[in-house]
Amino acid sequence: MSSLSRSSTGESRTATPEFSPEERRTLLRIAHEAIRSAFTDRALPELPSPPRLAEPRGVFTTLYLHGVLRGCVGYVMAVSPLYLSVAETARAAAFDDTRFEPVSRQEAPELAISLSVLSPLAPIRPEDVEVGVHGLVVSAGGRRGLLLPQVPVEHAWDREAFLGQTCRKAGLPSDAWRKGAVLEGFTAEVFGDQGAH
Repeated sequence: MSSLSRSSTGESRTATPEFSPEERRTLLRIAHEAIRSAFTDRALPELPSPPRLAEPRGVFTTLYLHGVLRGCVGYVMAVSPLYLSVAETARAAAFDDTRFEPVSRQEAPELAISLSVLSPLAPIRPEDVEVGVHGLVVSAGGRRGLLLPQVPVEHAWDREAFLGQTCRKAGLPSDAWRKGAVLEGFTAEVFGDQGAH
């Protein structure tokens, strides 16, 4: 299984929603149940209906507690069925994000969750990057960095700042995107509980 990546999220501009309100509610319920079940040693959720949620997709799960970031972990690549990736990343965001203490039993019911379901990665030219639409992956020399589409919106970055900051996330010079680093883009459908930013 692919290693998990961490990122921060906010709201972003999105195209026509891919997932129905019912599918969104199902995925958010799975995320909450995955976290709560960790306190009772229950298994991760079973396959839900509709079956479309079993298609492999990359996803990031972000947790907020009273409006403050509490954890964020995701799969960049489609490594398992979406519903299972949501369950796994929700648990990892709650208990394995090393930037935070593990979520406590008392905190779990008060968490607000935001999900970012990723499209497949595809090569992208710098001039085609649209702030608020595309997320970016920059790689070079064994280093790799990712920023979700909503991150430059949160920070009011223009295209060049977004490219530079993604390079820095990879541990590369901020102008590496001009000097041969590989650029890949993706989109993300972002939705969440009330109170999730």
